[in-house]
Amino acid sequence: MSTVTIIAGLGNPDEKYERTLHNAGFWFVDALVRKYGGAFRYEKKFDADICRINLHGDEVWLVKPQSYMNLSGQPVRGMLDYYRLSSSELLVAHDEIDLPPGTVRLKKGGGHGGHNGIRDVMQHCGADFLRLRIGVGHPGEKSQVTNYVLKKGSADVEAEVERSIDDALAAMPTLVDDGLNAAMKKLHTKQDK
Repeated sequence: MSTVTIIAGLGNPDEKYERTLHNAGFWFVDALVRKYGGAFRYEKKFDADICRINLHGDEVWLVKPQSYMNLSGQPVRGMLDYYRLSSSELLVAHDEIDLPPGTVRLKKGGGHGGHNGIRDVMQHCGADFLRLRIGVGHPGEKSQVTNYVLKKGSADVEAEVERSIDDALAAMPTLVDDGLNAAMKKLHTKQDK
């Protein structure tokens, strides 16, 4: 049933960025690997770390572009082209400042909302892909956003983000078995309680 064949987590590759809020997309695909097995390996032709997992009976590629956040689109496009996949088979996991920590939302399409990683994926792949928006909260001032997402969150914020990633993991079998609407209902109903 799944139309999700590739899940791209967005983030920055250097160790200094590993636990920053901007890397929440990387955290999500890393959590998928921990849950379903496998190991990332660097693939030079895509400039990405990739891994194939069996997600509830479906083979799914996981991708972590190593080109830095603002240039995430080309590695994702390269994977789609190489495996002859459509952008409608793509789920992109990313940090979302417009959602509070502990909240995660699935959606299809839409704008980039000022997120440069999503902007670049859209430039290379169009807008017809699924998004997993992982709430990291907003610092309160627009001028502080870059500094906020490029640093480690407080212990409370990090714990909430990790909890929301667990919620998203629990919704993935529903996404592959029953589709987007069923997964949205499961995930958003649980989160709204």
